[in-house]
Amino acid sequence: MFMLLESLRSALDSIRAHGFRSVLTSLGIIIGVMSVIAVVSIVQGLSHTVNQQFEGLGSNTLTVRSYTPFRKALQGQIAKLRHEDMEIIEQRVDGISHVTPILFTQSGSQGQVSYRSQDTFSQVFGVGPAYLEVNGVYPESGRGFARDDDLRRRLVCLLGQDVVEELEMPEDPVGAYFRVNSEWCKVIGVMERRGELLGFSQDNYVLMPYGTARRIQGTTRDLDIQVQLQVNDLEQMDEITARIRRLLRDAHGLKKGDDDDFRVQTSEQLTESFNQIISTITAAVGGIVGVSLLVGGIGIMNIMLVSVTERTREIGILKALGATRRDIMLQFLIEAVLLCLVGGVIGIALGYGIGAFASAMLPGFPPAHVPAWAIALSFGFSAGVGIIFGIIPAAKASQLDPIDALRYE
Repeated sequence: MFMLLESLRSALDSIRAHGFRSVLTSLGIIIGVMSVIAVVSIVQGLSHTVNQQFEGLGSNTLTVRSYTPFRKALQGQIAKLRHEDMEIIEQRVDGISHVTPILFTQSGSQGQVSYRSQDTFSQVFGVGPAYLEVNGVYPESGRGFARDDDLRRRLVCLLGQDVVEELEMPEDPVGAYFRVNSEWCKVIGVMERRGELLGFSQDNYVLMPYGTARRIQGTTRDLDIQVQLQVNDLEQMDEITARIRRLLRDAHGLKKGDDDDFRVQTSEQLTESFNQIISTITAAVGGIVGVSLLVGGIGIMNIMLVSVTERTREIGILKALGATRRDIMLQFLIEAVLLCLVGGVIGIALGYGIGAFASAMLPGFPPAHVPAWAIALSFGFSAGVGIIFGIIPAAKASQLDPIDALRYE
């Protein structure tokens, strides 16, 4: 332990004595770690925010949507999930509650909304009364949809905050009338603000009762909907998913071996799918940027070899005073590792700063986030680079003959 501490002290003295050269030596490590942390902080910040969005759906939420296999898409066949499919799920699957359809508008013209002389475009979709509970979003003022609104197909709407601002509606627009395409619609509530994600507003939408949306789009049209529902008992999640899949395959006339023309996904599966994409991007970008760490390691080995040559007489004196080959090797190896770790600390700080700055400059981009594993990995990789590229200079120093070293000019 004493030798280790003494080698550590000696290495720190050497780094301090050649401060400027030490910084230049560590520059490759600093740039490498800084690049990795900057990239990881931006990507993980995005992942952290999106995961929070998915968590808002709740772990017991299932989403059923249409899916067209690639082969059928080439043949011009587009899969659809219809109102009848939702009724089958609602009537024949036990252990579920808060079932809501989501009907997206079919064209941009359907998204045109107007109030007095102001016009704008917004996402307009029809939802059931249970939509608010399933998605965990609620009106900030006014009320949500009642079942009677849906059954009577009333022209009532809930507005996102951005729609209220863009249409320059009164501060409390509840009770006001505005137009959705050519239909007059009464505002019954304004939804709570959710902010932006990746530069896209989450408050630019208009919700109307599902029955109303179907009527506006034409009940005779073959509409494609999504279905969201909540499972009462999490332990039954797999069983209910399998039950829905069997029912829909039968309803769609799919034969054994045919691909599903729909997807049943939990919020956790949505999160896992997204995280797999993020992990792949992080690994690919981190791996490419991490090459610079190897370049930095080669730079450290080069400078350490020069240092061994410069300090040959010092090594000779140490050996003359009784230092063993192991002591000399340990000292130089610790010095190389310390150089890398110092570079790693500086790189982490700079990388986080660059990531935070870049995130702040990108409109609507989530804040940078550096997970603990990224910091630990950076330290570990820096230490590994120090050990790998410090061994050769340390071995060279330890193998010097003390007499030759003392004669060295």
